[in-house]
Amino acid sequence: MAEDSSDLEKTEQPSQRRLDQAREEGQVARSRELSTFAVLLAGGAGVWLMGGYWSNRLLGILQEGLTWDAALAFHSDLLVPRLYKLTFEAFLAFLPLLGLLLVAAVFSPLLLNGWMLSFKALQPNMERLDPISGLKRLFSVHSWVELGKSIAKALVVAVAGAWALWHHKDAMLGLAAQPVTVATAQMGQLLWDGFFAIMGGMLLIVAVDVPFQLWEHAKRLRMTREEVRQESKETEGDPQVRARIRGMQREMARRRMMSKVQTADVVVTNPTHYAVALRYQEQSMRAPIVVAKGTHLLAERIRALAQEHQVPILEAPPLARALYKHAELDQLIPEQLYVAVAEVLAYAYQLRRYEVGGGTAPAAPQHLVVPPELDPETRHH
Repeated sequence: MAEDSSDLEKTEQPSQRRLDQAREEGQVARSRELSTFAVLLAGGAGVWLMGGYWSNRLLGILQEGLTWDAALAFHSDLLVPRLYKLTFEAFLAFLPLLGLLLVAAVFSPLLLNGWMLSFKALQPNMERLDPISGLKRLFSVHSWVELGKSIAKALVVAVAGAWALWHHKDAMLGLAAQPVTVATAQMGQLLWDGFFAIMGGMLLIVAVDVPFQLWEHAKRLRMTREEVRQESKETEGDPQVRARIRGMQREMARRRMMSKVQTADVVVTNPTHYAVALRYQEQSMRAPIVVAKGTHLLAERIRALAQEHQVPILEAPPLARALYKHAELDQLIPEQLYVAVAEVLAYAYQLRRYEVGGGTAPAAPQHLVVPPELDPETRHH
């Protein structure tokens, strides 16, 4: 029972497949604080870079709006188009800033999750309308954590703003005694100092929130041991099914190999334990290759097919063992066996000519040179 309960606990890290599926469904780590910080930073940068342009543009709009125009005094129907024109000019003045804020809001999530396009999160989900589930979410641990984060964020921003006000209280109190131009410049500097203080507090919040969101997202996607085993079966296949597939693949490979026995030039045997079929085409091959090999029952089947298709069979136990051990299917034989195999092929060609044209039967080679290190039985002894 203890083992069963441990299998149901989400203690395993999420697999890559689980992460990919969650991403396809739109379930990724999100940090609202990161997006808020990016938007505020973009807004501050826009004001910093275009402050002079806005000042001149808005001052011109204000002057135009306050300039006396006799036509407007006697034709009230011109007031609405005039107001529309001034409002549109003000909108155009702030349009670059609005565009910058839009870009920051849209692309700031890419800093955490990269590019993602998923429509599953937009599909209707009736479970979200369940009032009981809503109450559970309202009083869940996640909701309390989010409430704590909101309170902490408000405190950090309030402390940063209060520090900025306290640090510049003397300068703020002295603004009333200064000329308007000087006071305006100093007020702008004070506002920037307050902005940077608040942004510093926001940066601290982001530095804490981003790792927390990544950790919480990974925790939500944790898997039980049973889920890991089930996913392994789905991705890699059931062990019994894999064994059957491997068996079928071996059987298919064996059939392909056996079909090549009839194309062999000679079959070298042990005579009963090993059988190796060799083929050599002088025009296209640098050296002979092994087209089939086997032991015991498979060797017996190779010999039977060779007899059926009139392929010469030669008993050469050391050579058969060496070829079976060190030569791969459809690969060139080892160079150390070139001389021995050449004698075998010469015997096979002579035997074919004898069977076709008659004459003196060739003598089978008796003393084939096989290096002792290539013969498994010699090395074993």
